[in-house]
Amino acid sequence: MRPETPDAPHVPVLLDEVLAALAVQPGETHVDGTFGAGGYTRAILAAGAAKVYAFDRDPDAIAAGRALEAASEGRLVLVPERFSRMGEALAERGVEQVDGVTLDIGVSSMQLDQADRGFSFQGDGPLDMRMSQEGESAADFVNTADESQIADVLHHYGEEPRARRIARAIVAARPLSRTGELAEVVRRAVGHHPGMPKDPATRTFQAIRIHLNRELDELDEGLAAAEALLKDGGRLAVVSFHSLEDRMVKRFLTARGKPTPAGSRHRPQAGAVRPQSFDHVSRGIRAGEAETRRNPRSRSATLRAATRTAASAWPREAAQPAQGSRR
Repeated sequence: MRPETPDAPHVPVLLDEVLAALAVQPGETHVDGTFGAGGYTRAILAAGAAKVYAFDRDPDAIAAGRALEAASEGRLVLVPERFSRMGEALAERGVEQVDGVTLDIGVSSMQLDQADRGFSFQGDGPLDMRMSQEGESAADFVNTADESQIADVLHHYGEEPRARRIARAIVAARPLSRTGELAEVVRRAVGHHPGMPKDPATRTFQAIRIHLNRELDELDEGLAAAEALLKDGGRLAVVSFHSLEDRMVKRFLTARGKPTPAGSRHRPQAGAVRPQSFDHVSRGIRAGEAETRRNPRSRSATLRAATRTAASAWPREAAQPAQGSRR
């Protein structure tokens, strides 16, 4: 999530901490997997990177970044792709390894602040929520999915304890076409009063957005792609904003930050020991008080970082629910 204001340069969350984790050196090649408004890319270029390949599946973000690309004198290459395809996309450009990968997971503030994109109920807009601006929209989903499917999405991706009640209310209120309509349906279903710490529609909007954009699958595939691309000593920095995402990143790096156990005579090793593919795995890093005061959206941000070893990337595994997520 990348905060910005119309009159100020774009400053992404945890920027200093991300730059410290990346330790950019002059002449290096980096990937910004989530270009957004270009905040991390600008900082990586300013730190001396020779080349940044910046990915974004949102055509608006790519279009807005063309001026920066033109001014970079060839140092920035915008790639209109999902970051999960960074390996294939860079191979097509003759790049086999990189020195750093940065991922800023989730919806950008640029998307949230544009009511016509339909990501937020703060301003009424069409029920859209598509990052790539193609495929099934939020309106398509809520108006055609059956009640049990809607409830499952709200439970799995929003960790919504009242998922079935909300799903029944959505089906009863169809058709829905506006963000404001959906938010009101949720509020009426679960009860809402001024002064509540969080709008009850928040989890529902999060869940539908994650489902439509395959965000957890994208993260799982993107982490594996970064592991395969990073050279020995390359750095990975991942900023996430929801507990589901952070648990996935933590599980990925924790598993690869130590070799698989060798077993014992009581519990023999099932297969060959996998050497650790990452070291210097950080704990979760949160925004400081000054940053959270300046940008309230940074309160939910967590950075996890690690350094690639010379070991081969681990075999690809399918995305699985984070422990304790009730997915």
